[in-house]
Amino acid sequence: MKKNFDEFKEFIKGKKVAVVGIGVSNIPLINFLVELKANVTAFDMKSENELGEVAEEFKKKNVKLELGENYLEALTNFEVVFKTPSMRIDCEALQRVAKEGAYITSEMEEFVRYCKGKVFAVTGSDGKTTTTTIISELLKAEGYNTWVGGNIGTPLFANIEEIKDDHKVVLELSSFQLMTMDLPVEVAVVTNITPNHLDMHKDMEEYVEAKKNIFKYQDENGLLIINDENDITKALDKEAKGKVERFSSKKVNNEDAYYDNGSLYVHGKEVCKKDDIIIKGMHNVENFLAAFLAVESDVKIETMKSVAESFGGVEHRCEFVRELHGVKYYNDSIASSPTRTVAGLRAFDEPVILLAGGYDKKIPFAPLAEEGYKYIKALILFGLTKNKIEEAFKKVEEDKNIKIPTYVVNSLEEAVEKAKEISKEGDKVTLSPACASFDMFKNFAIRGQVFKDLVNKLN
Repeated sequence: MKKNFDEFKEFIKGKKVAVVGIGVSNIPLINFLVELKANVTAFDMKSENELGEVAEEFKKKNVKLELGENYLEALTNFEVVFKTPSMRIDCEALQRVAKEGAYITSEMEEFVRYCKGKVFAVTGSDGKTTTTTIISELLKAEGYNTWVGGNIGTPLFANIEEIKDDHKVVLELSSFQLMTMDLPVEVAVVTNITPNHLDMHKDMEEYVEAKKNIFKYQDENGLLIINDENDITKALDKEAKGKVERFSSKKVNNEDAYYDNGSLYVHGKEVCKKDDIIIKGMHNVENFLAAFLAVESDVKIETMKSVAESFGGVEHRCEFVRELHGVKYYNDSIASSPTRTVAGLRAFDEPVILLAGGYDKKIPFAPLAEEGYKYIKALILFGLTKNKIEEAFKKVEEDKNIKIPTYVVNSLEEAVEKAKEISKEGDKVTLSPACASFDMFKNFAIRGQVFKDLVNKLN
């Protein structure tokens, strides 16, 4: 039984509250806490000039600001502290204020504690954004009021009183958000677990333990969905208190959702054909299988099929943009490293025309050339790294005695025009840069949006 939010309103009123981090998720949190009549101090490393209008608005609302390089020194004598997700609970500042008796929490923890709607929570090293989005699209298509939050969507705690019992809530949760989570969710999905974020976690064991918090506090009514092809996730059932369901893209026997002979199945019922799914790759087959299991008790098979055959992907992740003269264009701007680009290339059934290049992170492009050449029909290079990438492919061409048509251009606009010029009906064109965007664009999202705009203007 979820707690009544009136309890929190009574608890927080008049309390001396610290919010660490004035970022996207905490700005609405700070405003909400002010509405609830808390005495709020906001902490951030940025200066008042860097915060600009945000700082001005907070000062008008009597929010005290602790800013600058040594901002955490002032984190003392608070009754409640909302930490930012990336802040370790064992850091010196939080340890100090905890010893003083402060209640330490986060926006996401309080949201889960008081949320009335059914919560579907997704974590994993890869695929969690796509799986989260697919689950939300399935629920929306079935007609439910659906909220999306956590690592994606909008911060939800400020909307807590708008979310009703019959609403559905889909959360993407990172290991950072889960490290201190000790609350149950109705449906927990773990897409896979591989080494990741070891710059933040002490070791792989701590990373895995953080991920486990997504299901460890469920009771017998909870549902845990796990990837039966991943060595770590397949063993999670040993610690689950509720029902466990498995998905696999390689096995059929004893699987709750599986891929077999060109089709996706849930508990023996065919949902759709793999070739009818817009977003390509076996990793996306697995994302769909996980999502189907998550919503099976709420969504009809017909709805699952319809969404699978119409969902174009999460923006900037092998996202289908448009088809023109029989040529399909995809935006994979999120791919800012050679290995991520190779993973994207493997999603396609045949070699593609690849647009690559960008900011030089001083990483080698040999892996892109050595592992990616067989998936590439033609190569269009731009950005600061265009010559480095070309050199890597020249070496592979010499070693393998092959030839990949390569075009070096000066801008993304020229790259799109060249792709249109050389492509033929049936071809696929993908922007999967293997580089960061900073030589030309502020971030990968802006790069991807510019690419989409250029493609949509083609005629």
